[in-house]
Amino acid sequence: MALETKKLGRDAINSKGWLAAHKWLLLRRISQLGILAVFLLGPWFGIWIVKGNLMSSLTLDVLPLTDPYVLMQSLFAGHLMEMTAITGALIVLAFYMLVGGRVYCSWVCPVNLITDAANWLRNKLAIKGGTQLSRNTRYWVLAMSFVAALATGTIAWELINPVSILQRAIIFGSVSAWMVVLAIFVFEAFVSQRGWCGHLCPVGAFYSLLAKFSLLRVNAYARNKCDDCMECFAICPEPQVITPALRGEEKNISSMIMSANCTNCGRCIDICSKDVFKFDHRFNKKISIKVLHQREVLP
Repeated sequence: MALETKKLGRDAINSKGWLAAHKWLLLRRISQLGILAVFLLGPWFGIWIVKGNLMSSLTLDVLPLTDPYVLMQSLFAGHLMEMTAITGALIVLAFYMLVGGRVYCSWVCPVNLITDAANWLRNKLAIKGGTQLSRNTRYWVLAMSFVAALATGTIAWELINPVSILQRAIIFGSVSAWMVVLAIFVFEAFVSQRGWCGHLCPVGAFYSLLAKFSLLRVNAYARNKCDDCMECFAICPEPQVITPALRGEEKNISSMIMSANCTNCGRCIDICSKDVFKFDHRFNKKISIKVLHQREVLP
């Protein structure tokens, strides 16, 4: 029987309370809106804590941060980069390789606010089906962004990058920029579920490449408590990453979600009324299997 989306999360709220059932979602929103607010303080109020944008910035006139994806596009375009930009990219690379590259998508990217709102509306309206795109499409778009940079000598992708467009829309009130944001919302809500973030966005594709060896992971450490409600699959932006960890016990597969495409958004933790999931570190994956088998034989 298909999961009734209108009931999604109800068991978790009844079991843990509303706040605990939305803890990680609320923290993500605080993170996303807080980062956006810091960038807006300068243009709007003249308080320059951070100068620049998510592509390249300088915090407190001391800490440089550079999007490594933008840096790579610049290199393909034949631009010589200053040491400050390279240092900023290395700092960002180190951070996302530690906590998981797709954390950018769920905890930083402002477009995630738009796509999550679209998917909330889609669930409320019980919209089924839609255009199905291969998740590998985003990697082709990523490759083409580098080809475009090489061919044009410019950071071509940034001209149409929705993250940059959204920032321009908020700061300058550009009608054309807001139309692009609206188009993404409509596409996600009515055409293709998770179509942009999960299937097309080259930024997410790039950051997933950094997450292969990241330390922070979600662990289905109590998967023996799973009652097959399927709510974690329904809420997850990358549901395919859950299956090996949750269903792999018979094959002695770790309960740790090891896929680089996991966004570490924490929604599976929030929504599970049985508390099957938790944040963990990758080196605990063997221990999680051992503990799980011990639980089964205990009276």
